[in-house]
Amino acid sequence: MKTRPWGVQMRIYTQTERRAIHKRTLAIVVIAQLFGGAGLASGITVGALLTQDMTGSDGLAGLSTTLFTLGSAISAFAVGRLTQRLGRRAGLTAGFLTGAAGALGVVAAAAWDNLPLLLLAMLVYGAGTSTNLQARYAGTDLAEPHQRARAVSIAMVTTTFGAVAGPNLVSPMGRLAADWGIPPLAGPFMLASAAFALAGLVFAILLRPDPFLVARASADDAPAASAVGGAGADTPERSGSRGIVVGASVMLITQIVMTAVMTMTPLHMKHHGHSLDMVGLTIGAHIAAMFLPSLVTGVLVDKVGRIAMSCVAAGTLLCAGLVTAFAPGDSSAWMIFGLVLLGLGWNFGLISGTAVIVDATNLRTRAKTQGSVDVLISLAGAAGGALSGAVVAFSSFGALSLAGGALALLLLPVMLWYRRGGSRPSTGSFEA
Repeated sequence: MKTRPWGVQMRIYTQTERRAIHKRTLAIVVIAQLFGGAGLASGITVGALLTQDMTGSDGLAGLSTTLFTLGSAISAFAVGRLTQRLGRRAGLTAGFLTGAAGALGVVAAAAWDNLPLLLLAMLVYGAGTSTNLQARYAGTDLAEPHQRARAVSIAMVTTTFGAVAGPNLVSPMGRLAADWGIPPLAGPFMLASAAFALAGLVFAILLRPDPFLVARASADDAPAASAVGGAGADTPERSGSRGIVVGASVMLITQIVMTAVMTMTPLHMKHHGHSLDMVGLTIGAHIAAMFLPSLVTGVLVDKVGRIAMSCVAAGTLLCAGLVTAFAPGDSSAWMIFGLVLLGLGWNFGLISGTAVIVDATNLRTRAKTQGSVDVLISLAGAAGGALSGAVVAFSSFGALSLAGGALALLLLPVMLWYRRGGSRPSTGSFEA
């Protein structure tokens, strides 16, 4: 039994035991993400509508998204620090329970018609969404280097099921809220509060032993080895600021491109006479493409390599930009195809970038770095959404799509710089 610098005791586990804990951790992440995804999607679906209803202003409706994104960024930073100090269990539990409290605050604000409380609650609600994203790291703590991308993909693909279920429960939850004398638009936040709370409780009760603490104890016991006992994960060739910069760049660029084009797609389709049902179908196909291919993507990132799949992400996002830019405005099929490519490119980029970040950090700083990178991802998404409106207002949706595709090509020189920086493959011939 060893005592960590912060007083956390953790015994050293054998490699066989660590593998068993890794498998158990993946199962726990799957269960928690089913709830977390529902909490994420159910609240986002009606957040702007609820704000619009309470303020009576279309212009102020975006306040909820702004505050929600800001809260997500702040909480990502805090959860990363807490995880580094006390482990995944403490960080993820605190983040999800904070998000649950925020969602409950939204319900209270709607019931009392209290706008300041609503805005504060939306800020706190953002903690649940950022924690839902950070949960993808839990499966990587004890994964072998050649399994890290697959571990990330398991968390992401599971989120899909909750994210699909959440919006489909908007109407039933609205009716339930109305029966209780609460505005119907607050109903989905009742579901979000319960879902986030359940996700937090799953981690609090089941995530024992803590995979991050187990990995860190093993690394402290054998500093020259990787967190899971294999060679090469944290060697100088695979660690350092270059990998962190590259991994963050991949995720930031793909996030900006995806958010910018996705944000303006409903408005573009509405201007061309598409029904709300068709808009919903298009966005639904886009979200499915963001998450459902994750298991295949994870295998490809581990087998083919981080660099190669980041380049594929750039090419896919470029194709998405070209399709959406030149698609006939009245063609729903072409818009769906373009948005599916957009989601797929984001999926390639997020999993590749996440794997690069894990490869490039050691366990003494990894959780803090992951939290800081997720802060930037949240802010990048907000920037992409805000700038997209300005671009369309001054030019057109087609120009926005082409600009997004061009921006994605920046990944190519980033990958070239990374490859020339001394990183050496450990599995695939193009692996970072």
